[in-house]
Amino acid sequence: MGSERRELMKALGARLRGLRTEAGLTGAVLAQRAGVGQPTVSKVETGRMVPSLDVLSRLSLALDLDESTTREVRDLLAAVEAAPDAAAVSDDEALAGSVLDDAVRSARLVRSFQCVVLPAMLQSAEYARHVFTSAPNSTPEAVGRAVAARVERQSLLYEPGRESAFVLTEAVLRTWPGDPSLMLAQFDRLLAVESLSTVRLGVVPWRRAVPVMPRHGFTLCDRRAVVVESFRGERVLDDSDEVAAYEETFRRFEEAAIFGLEARELLIRVMQEFRELEDFATR
Repeated sequence: MGSERRELMKALGARLRGLRTEAGLTGAVLAQRAGVGQPTVSKVETGRMVPSLDVLSRLSLALDLDESTTREVRDLLAAVEAAPDAAAVSDDEALAGSVLDDAVRSARLVRSFQCVVLPAMLQSAEYARHVFTSAPNSTPEAVGRAVAARVERQSLLYEPGRESAFVLTEAVLRTWPGDPSLMLAQFDRLLAVESLSTVRLGVVPWRRAVPVMPRHGFTLCDRRAVVVESFRGERVLDDSDEVAAYEETFRRFEEAAIFGLEARELLIRVMQEFRELEDFATR
């Protein structure tokens, strides 16, 4: 990481820590009020993580900052983002997925469309390990931390008051890392999650034409931000027009998807194909 960027991250973190102290709040209380994880507050304040604009806005509201101070911390964030960044960052920051996980944690309504990789909130630990291992600049230590954090965040699926809707193409179910046994365990998880009252899981089957040619996966967090995923990381978009466009795209894929019993039957059918693959591999 470039030294200028590192110093600006520390400056932003120190300013936020000072504002929290002035407000008489602990990190845990601030995290609860802002609807983000306590580790996120800690990493931001110590200069180890660059917050998304959505996270910074949540922290600013929770701290009850006035307009001038809000503009000040936003300007600091803009300076961090504009600073040159040497080839890579360290720890779980380097792994595609960490930004997405934090954004999901702070949302009450999550809607995710995926056309290649399973949604982060539905991944088994071993599937997630393959996802993080394939990220640029991954190390065994960073992968281990990232997998643990992702699995911990999945407990949000069971919290009352949260809603999650996932739509994936059938291609996602047939794009697999590792070996067939990994996918059999993954399908067990999908079937368990599909039965939750707080979750809607839909699949666009191959027999149906897609309403829009999918270019990448994305996750809508409430109605305020969308995380767009790519090979090298994620971008958080909070422009209202862009969010609205992604909401409309999600709606179209949702209309093309099958849910409930039809979706379960498709999951079981593809799962059986993986079971046959596993049997063939062990002969």
